[in-house]
Amino acid sequence: MDDTIVGISTTMGVGAISIVRLSGKEAIKIASKIYKGSNLKKVKSHTIKYGHIYSGDEIIDEVLVSIMKTPNTYTKEDIVEINCHGGITTTNKVLELCLTNGARLAEPGEFTKRAFLNGRIDLTQAEGVMNLINSKTEQSRKMSINQLGGSTSDQIKKLRQYLIEIIAQIEVNIDYPEYEDIEVLENEHLKPKLSKIKKTLSKIIKDSEQGKIIKEGIDTVIVGRPNVGKSSILNMLIDEEKAIVTDVAGTTRDIVEGQINLDGILINLIDTAGIRKTKNIVEKIGVDKSMQLLFKNDLVLYVVNNNEDITDEDIEILNKLNDRNYIIIINKNDLEQKLNIEKLKKYKNIVHMNTITNEGLEELKNIIKKMYNLETFDSKDMTYVTNAKSLSLLKKSLKEIHKIEEGIEKEIPIDLLEIDLKQIWSNLGEITGETLHDELIDQLFNQFCLGK
Repeated sequence: MDDTIVGISTTMGVGAISIVRLSGKEAIKIASKIYKGSNLKKVKSHTIKYGHIYSGDEIIDEVLVSIMKTPNTYTKEDIVEINCHGGITTTNKVLELCLTNGARLAEPGEFTKRAFLNGRIDLTQAEGVMNLINSKTEQSRKMSINQLGGSTSDQIKKLRQYLIEIIAQIEVNIDYPEYEDIEVLENEHLKPKLSKIKKTLSKIIKDSEQGKIIKEGIDTVIVGRPNVGKSSILNMLIDEEKAIVTDVAGTTRDIVEGQINLDGILINLIDTAGIRKTKNIVEKIGVDKSMQLLFKNDLVLYVVNNNEDITDEDIEILNKLNDRNYIIIINKNDLEQKLNIEKLKKYKNIVHMNTITNEGLEELKNIIKKMYNLETFDSKDMTYVTNAKSLSLLKKSLKEIHKIEEGIEKEIPIDLLEIDLKQIWSNLGEITGETLHDELIDQLFNQFCLGK
């Protein structure tokens, strides 16, 4: 990290202002080569100076330059931010001048990567930065701010410290058994300590699974036979005529997507081709896609028609949904009832709807809220991770706890149980970045946008 990096930190396009950001030990020196105004090498840190950017004798732009000196900066390095007029040509010219005077173009996420490598933030806080940038709802924004504040990091660091104290005590008992003033830690003494760790891990895992919903939304697929009104239901939910609606069976042959905001949580809707046996090659591809999506989403809205009886194929599919979150929508309840309701009595979460009067719409939304506890979400107090790998490491650590508890019951020697405790300590360190490999660090920060 000896070189100085530069990147455009605002969205490219026409706008009032663009920001070109430099970070590194040569940042102020490079900016001074292309700026005329105050002496940037002598100005106080965290001040803004007015002046002009020059290429030789030619004025490129009228600018404001922010100077922030190490260590009290985002990257803990010297940072210069050149606030120039918005516009692709001007911004690119300022960037080009920085590059020709000694800076290197920053990689995606490299400013935040430097903040991590220089110890200003840990990995969970870095993920919070990315989540904040990508927030689409108020709940998601609040959750990301909480993550950025370091509450999750604090919990995980406390767990690691608690674990290392246990491990150290075990090793002292093994290496120095002759010392009478050392507290002996045997299997039975380990049980309450494990219970404390397990309780904390379980809470973080639960919050993380809810956090995934806040961050990404609930992926919801609308399925059923042709002409039961799936596309009409999508249009009703998003309040837009997005999906084509006709009386012709098989009109929808590919997926149609929409999105609604339900109490701060995104519901990502997917309308699918009607499920039926068909010889039409194109329609069959759509039906196959529908069947695949049935088991790849968080929630299934299975639509049946009030005006015709349910089929054996419907029952077969519904029986496969027993271990999934689903809602059965009996659509077109304004038409004559020909559906044998007795066949659906054993299923839960049934809503009667019609898309002409929007009857059943609020009931459908309320069932989704109750199903996912949306009304009880408190994104401000959540301790969570949003990275899939981090969540898997937490779950792996919880399994290790169960394994140790089983080992205690089987009277396995404590020095062998210590191996699993060390694995948990290492897992948690990987989440915060304390035991992470370089290639995994690169992979994470490459997901960031340029200039951040």
